[in-house]
Amino acid sequence: MRYMISLRKSALAVVAALALLLPVQAWAAVEITFYSREMGTQFPHAFITLSGTPDRGGERIDTEYGFTATHVTPGILFGSVRGIVEPIGAGYVRASDPQFKMTLTDAEYDQVVATVTRYTELRQPSYNLNRRNCVHFIADVATALGMQPDLSRPLMRRPRAFIEALIRTNREWLDRRGATVLREPRPERPARRSRDDG
Repeated sequence: MRYMISLRKSALAVVAALALLLPVQAWAAVEITFYSREMGTQFPHAFITLSGTPDRGGERIDTEYGFTATHVTPGILFGSVRGIVEPIGAGYVRASDPQFKMTLTDAEYDQVVATVTRYTELRQPSYNLNRRNCVHFIADVATALGMQPDLSRPLMRRPRAFIEALIRTNREWLDRRGATVLREPRPERPARRSRDDG
């Protein structure tokens, strides 16, 4: 009888120890946050941050990625220029607007890293204001995670409006994933009526 009681106590101790480990395991994941910044002279105006530790283990990650031109000159208005994926810096992040965040599986984290690597290895000149800018980079990250971004041309040069549209279009998907919307999208502007609308 005493042996059975001792065995039960040991089992309860193991269960309690595992319960204590669960919050730590939940924390041990990488979180991605999508940011936008109002238009200005500093680039990029859309970027991501990654923080946390992969479930598989390894060093803690705390970095930011954005795609931009290596030199912001009038040349970006006239064609392709050299592009770069670079860390943003803590001060720039603090001055920007976090739009939404979510926890990544290790496989999803790998997809994000693969997208960053692909942009890093693009043939130069790689940055084009109309065809491959910071918003295109964010769109490709979102696609890699399973979202369906709105790639309509007017949004691809409007970082905040693009991420707001990304939230609206993928709201159910984000809810299923337990994502946190940090800044609710502004109401959509009514479409302008064309002469053909009657």
